[in-house]
Parts: sequence; C-alpha cells; structure tokens
Amino acid sequence: MTSLGRAINRGLHVVGDRVVHLAARVGYATPLAQPSRYGVELHRDVPYGDGGKAHLADVYVPRRSPFGARMPLVVYVHGGGFAMLSKDTHRVMAMQFAARGYLVVNVNYRLGPRHAYPAPLLDVAQAVGFACAEAGRWGGDPARLVLAGESAGANLVTALTIAACVDRPEPFARALRATGVRPRATLPIYGLLDLTAIERFWSDRPLPRHLRAQIVHACEAYVGRPSQLTSLTMPLASPLRVLEELSPVAARELPPFFAAVGTADPLLDDTRRLGAALARLGVRADVVVHPGEIHGYNAMLFRDAARDMWRRAFDFVRDVLPSS
Repeated sequence: MTSLGRAINRGLHVVGDRVVHLAARVGYATPLAQPSRYGVELHRDVPYGDGGKAHLADVYVPRRSPFGARMPLVVYVHGGGFAMLSKDTHRVMAMQFAARGYLVVNVNYRLGPRHAYPAPLLDVAQAVGFACAEAGRWGGDPARLVLAGESAGANLVTALTIAACVDRPEPFARALRATGVRPRATLPIYGLLDLTAIERFWSDRPLPRHLRAQIVHACEAYVGRPSQLTSLTMPLASPLRVLEELSPVAARELPPFFAAVGTADPLLDDTRRLGAALARLGVRADVVVHPGEIHGYNAMLFRDAARDMWRRAFDFVRDVLPSS
C-alpha cells in the first residue's frame, strides 16, 4: 500500500469510527436497548487502569441470575481492527451475556497505530486482572472466567488465554501466569489470528480492494510496517501460529474454545485453522461455520444465523463451566 493509500485509509477509519459511535449512541438510547429492560444494571466507565478513556470498562450486573449469587465472569473485548471502535459500540455483545445471567466486564483498550503491540494486550491483561479482583463486589465468580471477543478482540483473548495457560517468555505473560488467573472458556469469534503472510486472504479467492486495505491497515495498526516481517518478532500478535507450533504437553492447561465465523467472511480460514490446531492439541474446540454470513453477523440479532450462533455459544459455555 502506498503512503497516499495509507493516509486515505486512515482518514476513512477515523470517519468510520465516528459514524459507528454516533450510530451506537442513537441506537443504545432507544427504550428497547436499555439494560434495565432485561433485568441488568449497567455501571458505566469504571476505571481499571490509570482512569484514561482507554482504561475504562462497563460492568453489566444481572439483577437475577440462574447461576445464583456467584455468577460466571465474562470479560468482553471489542473488535475494530486494533484501530477503532470501543466498548460503547459493542454493548449488544455484552448484553447477550448479561441478559442470561453472566456478570460482564466490557473493556476499552489502547488502539493502534499510536499504541501498537503489546499495548492492547497489556491493557486487556490488566482489565482481566481487575475484573477477577473486583468480581466479588458485583457477585461474580473469577473461578469461572470466560474470555470473549470478536475480530481483533478475538486475537487478543486468544493471545491472553495462551499467556495465562502456557509458559511463555514475554514478561507480561510470566506476570499474568504467576497470578493464577485462568480462563475456563475462550470464545474468539471470527478472529484475525495470524498477522503473517496476510496475502493468504486473497490469494485463493478474489477479495475486493477495500477489504484488502482494511486487513492491511489492521495488521499495520497492531504491529507496524511491514506487518508481515514485524509480526514474526511478536509471536503473541499471531496467537494462531503459537498454537500451531505448540506441543500437546505445553497446551495441557488450555481451556475449551468456541469459535464462529461466516463463509462470506474473509477471515474464515483463520477460524478453521484455529479449530484444527486445537484439535491436534487435544483441546476441545467447538467451531461453528454459518453459510453466507459476513464479518460482524453475530451483532445482527434479527438474523437466524446470529441467534443460532449465540444459542450454540451459550450451550457451550454452560457445558464447559464448572458448577459454583
């Protein structure tokens, strides 16, 4: 991509981010979108770090839960190509969990390209530590921790799961592992999971130029340029490759995974590879592929495929979480 192309793409992302946030504010202000309608109390902008905008979380507390007084804890990590969007644009995902009785911590994190790897991952690790430490005040159970996210967020929760469950050399991963925090389930939905060799997304099938540009921009926002070289020096930026190279012995503490993707999503193959990598390691991986669905389809709750994805996701979580 040329310098002019990158500048145009950055400008489009800025405009797109503002438009999506505006649409979210309008949409979430409607009566149907109010958490109270679904028996959920929302605590907005709870600081988990230094209190800056990037270190804020929304906490969704169900007033009643089928899990009783100790609710499973979900940390939700939004997508946006590592460069845009926020917890405020992803309330629909958080509400899906909260309306079913899960305590949800929906987090912001620093965004690229200003804040590149490992900053977003460090933030999410800090947010998970905060959520586990504070869950009790809202009735949550950190021993039943679920990590969930989509797209870029799927990358982050997959990398964080590896850092928490596998011996790694990165200082933040060693620190996280030492805390004893362990997810009991991880849900990476249509993730961008391997930032190397990104031409694979369009080498076997045609992909519109604007989608190619978005993938390139996401990779460069996270690991810099040229992303296909820089990403090789940042293993946890491509957690799928880490899993593909892991031994079954090293993977013995990994939790079950649930992943979903549509066949019209350019990131389809990363989810398929994730399922294959986890199967080789002997880790449960429920992978759901919805024919014809696009990136972001799980937010379209009016669609049968979105409702089916959420139903399967909740069936999976209930099946794998330990009882309180």
